[in-house]
Amino acid sequence: MIENIRLSFRGIFAHKMRSFLTMLGIIIGIASIIAIVSRIKGTNDQIEKNLIGSGNNTVKISLYQEDWEYSFDSGIPNGVPTVSKYTLESLKNIDHVEGATLYRSRQSNQSIFRNNTSLDGGYIMGVNQDYFSIAGLTIKQGRGITEDDNMKFRQVAVLDETSARLLFGEDDPIGKTIEISSTPFTIVGVCADKETFEPIMESIDDYRTYNQSTGSKVYVPSESWPIFYQFDEPQNALLKVDATSNMTSVGKKAAQILNTNVSSSSVQYKAQDLLKQAKDIQNLSKSTNAMLIWIAGISLLVGGIGVMNIMLVTVTERTKEIGLKKAIGARKKAILFQFLTEAVVLTSIGGIVGVLTGIGLAKLISIFNGTPVSISIPAMLLSVLFSMAIGIIFGLLPSYKAANLDPIEALRHE
Repeated sequence: MIENIRLSFRGIFAHKMRSFLTMLGIIIGIASIIAIVSRIKGTNDQIEKNLIGSGNNTVKISLYQEDWEYSFDSGIPNGVPTVSKYTLESLKNIDHVEGATLYRSRQSNQSIFRNNTSLDGGYIMGVNQDYFSIAGLTIKQGRGITEDDNMKFRQVAVLDETSARLLFGEDDPIGKTIEISSTPFTIVGVCADKETFEPIMESIDDYRTYNQSTGSKVYVPSESWPIFYQFDEPQNALLKVDATSNMTSVGKKAAQILNTNVSSSSVQYKAQDLLKQAKDIQNLSKSTNAMLIWIAGISLLVGGIGVMNIMLVTVTERTKEIGLKKAIGARKKAILFQFLTEAVVLTSIGGIVGVLTGIGLAKLISIFNGTPVSISIPAMLLSVLFSMAIGIIFGLLPSYKAANLDPIEALRHE
């Protein structure tokens, strides 16, 4: 085998231009597939990041009426009690859950003011001391909501960076007062995501998909909720999961636990399955991506035909060499493997060069087009193995022809 590989390289380097032109179809095909797969993987990773966020792996479970999140503006639904401490412990004990907390949320409609400045379209969030760490938020100024705040019913609030900017501009908000439903609350902190995360929005559909979670927020102690709304309003649950791949299963299990106490037939807890949303969006372009890969595969077919053609030429050129080897005792198997090895080496080199070219092409697409790309190691390995398979398939006929040459006719060949 090693001797066959050495002879293959000697033959390739003896006809450099011919070998390069033979490999060109393989190089173009493999490079195209690597570039396309890298773009697909990069886009899919970006979609998943856009929907799920910067790796926080949190699952939100809230009340739904049919396919829409329940609006408490129409009142508290019958048969839905508040979540007990026992139920919360059950949520925390679900496999793959690293933490769980309860919270309430309402979109404010001109109910948050600082002097004459209104925070329109923002959200009021009733939370406890665990919410910030589980939600992947970090306190940038001041402090967060504490257990003491809830126990003593303190009228304090934490702003996110957006609401702090809209209400206070460049001023330091810590210690200052805002009004929520005409009730004064003292600002004790400003929070932000642990990682700066900006979703890529290329269309109005992207905007509608991602904009749902970009509203400004004001966080208050959960025990202060009855100041603005009902004291027995059902809560939402937020769970931190150990890995993105476990989000769907954890969300379903958590919804089942919460629904055991719900007697209403029209309202049920459901998990906001962001992982499923990401997969659904990714599947929209699946047919187009598959078509692109098939088109790139055509060039591999053309390259394989080129390999077969050049190997047939090689067999013709080396007929006397084959006859001489057979005359001194070389078996058909040895001749077949020699030429088959040469075909495989030729396509393997083309495959490796194609992979490197594809990586470079993917990087260029990312630079000039702004399209996210992600290099797939399995795709690289499969591409090289596929190029080797092309060498075997398209090199088999020339190798078989060489192995079955009549030694006497071969020696007489001019």
